Amino acid sequence: GTFRLATWRGIRVAVKKYGEDVLVDENKLRAFRDELALLQQIRHPNVVQFLGAVTQSSPMMIVTEYLPKGDLRAYLKRKGALKLSSAVRFALDIARGMNYLHEHKPEAIIHRDLEPSNILRDDSGNLKVADFGVSKLLKVAKTVREEKSLTHLDTGRYVAPEVLCNEEYDTKVDVFSFALILQEMIEGCPPFVYKQDNEVPKAYVSKQRPPFRAPPKLYVHGLKELIEECWSENPADRPTFKDIIDQLLNIQNYIVRKRHWRVSFLNFYLMIC
Repeated sequence: GTFRLATWRGIRVAVKKYGEDVLVDENKLRAFRDELALLQQIRHPNVVQFLGAVTQSSPMMIVTEYLPKGDLRAYLKRKGALKLSSAVRFALDIARGMNYLHEHKPEAIIHRDLEPSNILRDDSGNLKVADFGVSKLLKVAKTVREEKSLTHLDTGRYVAPEVLCNEEYDTKVDVFSFALILQEMIEGCPPFVYKQDNEVPKAYVSKQRPPFRAPPKLYVHGLKELIEECWSENPADRPTFKDIIDQLLNIQNYIVRKRHWRVSFLNFYLMIC
């Protein structure tokens, strides 16, 4: 579908408009209904808010809150590498939104397309996970598989190798994508920026990972190890978002304590000089 701005009940909203072919294409109609079913169930401050839908006439539309500050991709392109404290704060926003989706009852929600362009910024600068067009409900089987091979993904730069290989997968595919986004916020460039789009999925499948080029001081208190754990080859070795939140909070507290120590030392130095 294509996005446009509109006014709905006196407020600005984002409208995802679907083509005329949706009504006659069974697969597209199912995808529309699946996305609508997901959005209607979701309520969280770090997930874009669903407001309504047009389902009985063409074109069919989904209405969500409008976030005028744009997406994380544009923000990172403009800002480059973020300050460590900002990167960790943003990572916590994403992790909290994703933890909510994965902990969703009775069925977990796998995003499967988590990347900077699908993460939006609100008026306060907080992040919200968006665009559930390819999301899956994780039912009793605990794993899902794509109905057809994903050989032409535009977003292969952030997709886990088990998805690219058309293998069964679970919520841990989102953890893999999260690792790449977190590293990008610190490095200031997309994963494997020097590789062509079609080369990146091959690199992941062959167990390659983006290099760490930023100064080691930016990967404090286990942050590098967290990223490496999140993009582990074996999905079972990747942490849950609940665990990721705990680790990020520890890192955030470490940054705050370190800053406080520097300020205290500076004040002491100024007093004795």
